[in-house]
Amino acid sequence: MEQSSAESRKPRVVIIGGGFAGIAAAQALAGSGAHIAILDSNNHHCFQPLLYQVATAALAAPEVAWPIRHIVRRQKDATVLMLTVRGVDTARKVVKTETCEIGYDVLIVATGATHSYFGHDWERSAPGLKTIADAAHIRRRLLLAFERAEVSVDPVERERLLTIVIVGGGPTGVELAGAISELARRTLPPEFRRADPSKARIILLEAGPRILASFPERLSQYARDSLERNGVDVLTDTPVDHIFEDRIVAGEKEIAASVILWAAGVQASPAANWLGVDGDPSGRIAVNGDLTVPGLPDVYVIGDLAFLTRPDGAPVPALAASAKQMGKYAGRVIRLRLKGRSPRKPFRYRDYGSLATIGRNSAIVKLGRLELTGFPGWLFWSVVHIYFLVNLRSRIFVAMSWIATYLTSNRGARLIAR
Repeated sequence: MEQSSAESRKPRVVIIGGGFAGIAAAQALAGSGAHIAILDSNNHHCFQPLLYQVATAALAAPEVAWPIRHIVRRQKDATVLMLTVRGVDTARKVVKTETCEIGYDVLIVATGATHSYFGHDWERSAPGLKTIADAAHIRRRLLLAFERAEVSVDPVERERLLTIVIVGGGPTGVELAGAISELARRTLPPEFRRADPSKARIILLEAGPRILASFPERLSQYARDSLERNGVDVLTDTPVDHIFEDRIVAGEKEIAASVILWAAGVQASPAANWLGVDGDPSGRIAVNGDLTVPGLPDVYVIGDLAFLTRPDGAPVPALAASAKQMGKYAGRVIRLRLKGRSPRKPFRYRDYGSLATIGRNSAIVKLGRLELTGFPGWLFWSVVHIYFLVNLRSRIFVAMSWIATYLTSNRGARLIAR
């Protein structure tokens, strides 16, 4: 791409990905003297921890997603380009997109991860939840299932239409199950006359021995008990064998269902292939302590794509918090490099705790030795998520939506586009 003579004299930092890590890196580079180019195939940044609320009609998409251009609008040194990256030529130091090549002096790869179906072709039958488009697709499937149950005259078909299966007992699966249960049992029943949404069967499948395996066992059991009190069937030690459009086979049982959702695994983007390096089985790239790729000192890999171990040997978790921390660190390191200095310390992940919401008045929080459950956990979870939204407008709108939903049980984002 053509640049002005002034821009061409500046160091060029290219950031691939406008997620938590990429945005944090761009913001940390503000005023560094470099020209920053942010490349993303979407024009928006999405707050993924609340995507499940868009998928279950509790929030509208604009409340959890914002144009990348708006986020960096005050950074005159930043350019946002809506482009799909096809590869990287590290020898020539160019990023290849579908329309052009973009040169770089320093490259930051923050392309995140997508769904992993462990080699199976199940994506069409069991969509996952990673993007705004995913959330809109899932919401449409859910709402259509209830609408079709309302007009069905076949009891067997109506039962299938009111059966919803979520595969994967991690935070996303648990949060989806809890939110769908609230939608079916609190929001929809007063509005339907023939089908009874409160009779919907919501099933959470987990291949391992317990849900939320990254949490202490006590909190994991609390989450299971809370889901079951809200009418969710939690089936552990139940691996999936086959998924079809209208049914799922798991644990040698066949379950007829109208909606099957995938929350069981993630796969890193193909960036390892772009860079010509080896990735781990999930596609993540091992990085040095300063987040550069071994053998490629001008390439930083951050966020869910990066594989780095902590001093205790455990890998840095693929969370929004770690992605933000990596982005800030990479930006600061590059600022030092541009001044001819080296970073004094390697990246160190700071664990600020883990949170998961289960439903109305129910969440679990693990902050060091502090553990919260029930309403205190739910309130803490709510405050934290509102705080980390991008701007004041979003915080106000989300808080107001949550208060209205809490008081009335109504979920306003329930339109079905045909």
